[in-house]
Amino acid sequence: MASTLSSSLDSRATLRGLASINPGGPSARIESYEGGEKKCISDVRRTFCLFVTFDLLFITLLWIIELNAVLVNNDQRSGREKVNGGIQNQLNKEVLHYDYHASFFDIFILAVFRFAALILAYAVCKLQHWWAIAITTAVTSAFLIAKVILSKLLSQGAFGYLLPIISFILAWIETWFLDFKVLPQEADDENRLLLVTDTSERAPLMHPGPLSDGQFYSPPESIADSDEDIEEKHDHEKPVI
Repeated sequence: MASTLSSSLDSRATLRGLASINPGGPSARIESYEGGEKKCISDVRRTFCLFVTFDLLFITLLWIIELNAVLVNNDQRSGREKVNGGIQNQLNKEVLHYDYHASFFDIFILAVFRFAALILAYAVCKLQHWWAIAITTAVTSAFLIAKVILSKLLSQGAFGYLLPIISFILAWIETWFLDFKVLPQEADDENRLLLVTDTSERAPLMHPGPLSDGQFYSPPESIADSDEDIEEKHDHEKPVI
């Protein structure tokens, strides 16, 4: 009887130890994943949006440098010094008097188009499909190839090569990053969350609480089967002399 009581006490202590070691179980893991889902945007998607912003700023910087370079070349050819307001005049020439064959303004507008479309699709709408970047990359590639073939950019020096090539490369890097980094990683995170949620639903909803001392008791010893009772029975069965 004492061994039974000690074994029951040992099992109760083991249950308490397990409860203290793993207090949350699957529910704790679900809370950790849900805390990650509370973010407005994932880390890898935020990196993609930063790269799209870098694309726009870098193309803008190159276009401004190109305006200054063209202005300096024109001043050197005309044999006169650079006058004040030359950058504004060159900007009006490329924007207001736009020429498809000689202007870089359309490449800047193409970068703005990529930035607006991708930020709207993958940062604001949080799209989880590749169709938006497929459209922007296809439009960018087709336009740049046509512009290089039909325009006179290659005769305008280094920027005639630099701007179309960099714009083309950045568009395809964005496509690769979204298709091979952003979407697969977010899909893996979602599958992992569903797996943990399914595991928690199969587990018991409530963990057994600590057992009270009153749940373990030993029944009182039976007096009927004791040795003293047997001896008394033998004494009564003896014949009286």
